Parts: sequence; C-alpha cells; structure tokens
Amino acid sequence: MTNISRLSKKIGAIAESATLKVDAKAKALQAEGRPVISYAAGEPDFPTPPHIVDAARAALDDPKNFRYTAAAGLPELREAIAAKTARDSGWEVPASQVIVTNGGKQAVYQAFQVLLDPGDEVLVPAPYWTSYPEAIQLADGVPVEVFAGADQGYKVTVEQLEAARTERTKVLLFVSPSNPTGAVYTPEETTAIGEWAEANGLWIVADEIYQNLVYDGVRAVSIVEAVPALTDRTILVNGVAKTYAMTGWRLGWMIGPADIIKGAANLQSHLCSNVNNIAQRAAIAALNGPQEPIEEMRLAFDRRRKLIVDELNRVPGFHCPTPEGAFYAYVDVTGALGREIRGTTPRTSLELADLILSEAEVAAVPGEAFGPSGYLRFSYALGDEALLEGVRRIQTLLAE
Repeated sequence: MTNISRLSKKIGAIAESATLKVDAKAKALQAEGRPVISYAAGEPDFPTPPHIVDAARAALDDPKNFRYTAAAGLPELREAIAAKTARDSGWEVPASQVIVTNGGKQAVYQAFQVLLDPGDEVLVPAPYWTSYPEAIQLADGVPVEVFAGADQGYKVTVEQLEAARTERTKVLLFVSPSNPTGAVYTPEETTAIGEWAEANGLWIVADEIYQNLVYDGVRAVSIVEAVPALTDRTILVNGVAKTYAMTGWRLGWMIGPADIIKGAANLQSHLCSNVNNIAQRAAIAALNGPQEPIEEMRLAFDRRRKLIVDELNRVPGFHCPTPEGAFYAYVDVTGALGREIRGTTPRTSLELADLILSEAEVAAVPGEAFGPSGYLRFSYALGDEALLEGVRRIQTLLAE
C-alpha cells in the first residue's frame, strides 16, 4: 500500500482562522457558565435593520426566488452595487463588472484566484486580516509581509513597499480602513501609494468592507478615486456584513476590469453558482433603502471607540493609538510582557491573551494572528456595559 496523504498538501497547509478560533473558545467557556467577555469576533451586536429583514420576508412570498439565478448576481443588486461604488468609491463602473459573492471572504478568495500564477508575490501590509495570506497561498501566490507598527499608526509607506518589491511582485493588497487596526490612510497617503503602484505596473486588490465605518470627520478615499488610472488594474471587494449588521447573510461582491470579472464569473459558475436569492433581495433593500439606521450604528461604534481607547490606555503596559475606522482597537502590549502576573510571565502576546482569558475571563485576539507578536486586537462591536466591564477586568489583572 502506497503512503499517500489523505489530505492535500495545499489544504493541509491552511491555518485555522485565529479570530474564529478565539471566538469559538470564548463561546465554549460561556456555554459552561463562565462569565467570559469576548472582544474576538468582528461582528456588530446590532440586529439587521427591520426594513432589510422585511425585504427578505417579502422575497419568500415570490416563487421566482426559489430558482437558480445568474451566477454573477441579480441584475437589480448589481445595479445597486454599481451605484454604491460610484457614490462611495468614485468609480463609475457598469453593473456588468460586478459579481455578487457569498460574503466578502469569497470575493477576496476569487480575486487572488483570477490574478495569481504560481510564485507571484503579493505585498501584504501588516498587521493584516488573518485570511489574506491563506487566500493568497491557496492561489499558489506568495504573501510578502510589510509591517508598520503603532509608531507609524499601523500604516505602511511607499518606501517600505518599494523595499519589499521584487521582479515577482504582481499585486498590492490595500485595506483602508484596516482590520485589525482601524487605521485609515489619508487621501495624500492613498494617492502616493496608488501612484507608486501604477508606476510599477502592479495590480491592486482593495478591500473596502469598512469604508463607511469612519469617524472624526475622516473619509476613507478609495485608491481608484485617488488614482483613476488604476481602474484597469484594480479589484474592489466589499459587502454588507459590517456596515449593515448582516454578517450571517453572507453577501459580498467584487468589482474589476471586464476581462477579470469574466474570469471570476467563470470560476464562480463552477464553484457555487448564484448567492442565496433571499439574501440578495435583502442586500438590495440595504443599499437602496433608508440609511438612518446605519448612521445610528456608526454613532454607537464611535461612542464605544472613544470609551475603549481611553480605558485600554489606562492598562499598565498598554499603548492604544486611536483608530479612525472599522470597529477594532489594536493595542501595543509590549510594555506588559516579561513581568510576572499571578505566577506566570508572558513573553508573547499569545501567552498574554491566554493569561487574560484564564485569569480575567476576557477574550482578545493576539497579534500573532495578524503578523508580529506584541499586540492584542479588541473588537468594540459589543454592548457598552460588557465593553467597559471587560477592560476593567484587564486593568485590575495587570495592575497587580
């Protein structure tokens, strides 16, 4: 009998999503009756707005939604997405260059599948969302980490990108606002990076899932708005999950040049065909319907942002820059490492996260999930009372 692995090398090399792993551990402890407060999942605690849910209910009464539809998405939804893209990203794109996907995560996956050949390199600014490197490697690409710490506001520079570029570099990943840091590139920074990418003939994959969750009067300028010449070499990925509190509806999209979108449509026709029609009808209502409930959620996130940053900066050894977007606080915890806490001396952010979970019953995601050690990510997309209680527990623990 030959010694053949039961699992392919490609799939065997995939790391489990660290954010989902920490969240699952927290939920398991909660199920055991432990009062665990979790900052792990990037998921709004608000219910999906009623007018969106009503649209889904109405869709259930129409038998046409029980049948296969076009793999690329319902025409009405693709039109709504094109209008949103023109409005928020400054790209007047035809609906034919839009593909509706099963969440933004599938859009990210398909973007790299259609762009990369074996050995192609992708510049990945770090800290990065945990799924980016895995999606790149599943497309036989090579993720190249370019790190910016708290001293840079977690934003990479053109000089750093140029130092990391090689003859194998094909794609730059650009994410603003960022998960996990909440960092938002200024219009000038976005323009400089876009012009550098255009001058070097690079493709851009721009994840704009948090573009509407910004604060302090900041606007997340799309890289294609900053540098219109990039529209022929850019894929935008986005979705309704974060802005509209629709994480479980699994509705995202990708936008790009016509030939790229045609290839992605071919891929999706074999991969999964059309996205759930009820979710698509709900997404039409989200994009075209009243936006006042969305603004109410954004204002709540803003209030929580100010609270959590202030409280985290009171924790001994913590340094938390103020995020301008998304709903995450990314804390430099290097000042809290290397000292004894209740008989344990954490040397890494992973060890510190484990200590905080076991001793304070608070779950945060360690920096190892997003790049270098030395950081913790806190999602403030949870209720105000729990948000404050969790940080107070950490303050007490680390003050000992």
